[in-house]
This record gives sequence, structure tokens and C-alpha cells, in this order.
Amino acid sequence: MQDLVTQGFTPPLRLADFRLAAFDMDSTLINIECIDEIAAAAGKKEEVAAITEAAMRGEITDFKDSLRRRLALLHGVPVSALEQVLAERLQFNPGARELCAALKAAGLKLLLVSGGFTFFTRYVAAELGMDSVRSNELEIQDGALTGALVMQPWGEICDGEEKRRMLLQCAAEIGALPAQCIAVGDGANDLPMMGAAGLSVAFHAKPKVREQAMVAINEGGLDRLLEVLR
Repeated sequence: MQDLVTQGFTPPLRLADFRLAAFDMDSTLINIECIDEIAAAAGKKEEVAAITEAAMRGEITDFKDSLRRRLALLHGVPVSALEQVLAERLQFNPGARELCAALKAAGLKLLLVSGGFTFFTRYVAAELGMDSVRSNELEIQDGALTGALVMQPWGEICDGEEKRRMLLQCAAEIGALPAQCIAVGDGANDLPMMGAAGLSVAFHAKPKVREQAMVAINEGGLDRLLEVLR
């Protein structure tokens, strides 16, 4: 497996041709799957992680169903478990800060679209200077997870189609075409937005995602994308 693969174009591309970059969070911008780490605190990591892995590989095609199944296993987990994950487990992947800084310096708007949770996306978005965020809101009662999500104005669950819709909506808001968008992800639920973007990037991704991406970063950090953008 080559460590940096490009398909369907001859690099370098002009960074000036792009106006928006959309990023997945878990295992893309950060080093963990947050839901798996929350499950670890409840002693249910293996059970939850198995569902996560199958969904990421595309073996479970209904992301919403897979998320609801995992959340149900987290009923009663205290909020302190989320705080522990954020403080002790969450780290940015190599090159995440550098890539986001370079894209912002070039005038691109940054979008964070995650099937994960606002408890974590708020922190990640603030650290990386994201312009827009879409993610899921965990329902909390009496200091513990209920195993459900809070309905938000746009809906309940940010799945692959919502990621795609959000990318296109944010592009339209700044007068950008889909061809002027970059989408970066690692799992099957990132494929809809990657398919809509002018440049799709797979980062240490599942085989199905690597095969369909225009750029696959298989070794090294996210900032390796800058090797094909000038």
C-alpha cells in the first residue's frame, strides 16, 4: 500500500481553486472514536467498538441504526466519563493543526461534520478555528447519559447524508461550487460528502473509502495533503 495515493488527477492542484474544506472528526482530526472511549468507561467497549468498526467499514449500512444501538448501551454512563475522555484520551492527529492553519491562511472556510457528539466537537472546533459545526447532542439527565440524542433544529442524527447536505449548504452560503470543496474522512459515512466534493481525501481510512477517494493518505499526518495542493 502506497503511503500517499492520488487518483483521477495530476498533482499539484491549486489551493486557490478551493473555498471550503469539510472534515470528519473521529479518527480523522482526532486519534479516537469518542463513543468507543465513552463505552470503555462503562465496561462496554468491545461491544460498542465492534458496531463502530462494522459501520465504518460499510458492513452496517444504516448509520442511524448503528448509532442508536451503540447509544442504548451507554444508558446511565455519567458525564464525568465524557470529561475523562476529553481530558485524558482525545488527542489531535498529526498534521491536523498544521493543515487547518494552512487552509485558513489560504482563505478557505472550515467545516466540521461529525457523527460524534457536541461535547467533543465544540472543543475540537474551537481549537482548530472551524467556521461551522454539525454533530449530535447527547441527552443528559441527572448527570448521566440517557442513551438518546437531543432533537436539533436540523434533525436528530448527523449521518452521511447530513454531512453531504451540510457541505453543500455551507458552500452555497459562501457562493462556492461543490467543485471548490474539499472533504476529508476515514469511514463509510464520509463517502456521501466525499462524493459531492471537488477533492475527496481519505485519511488512514477503511479500504472502501481509500478506493473511492481522489487522495489517500495512508502514512504520516493530515498535513501531507499539502503535498498535492500548491
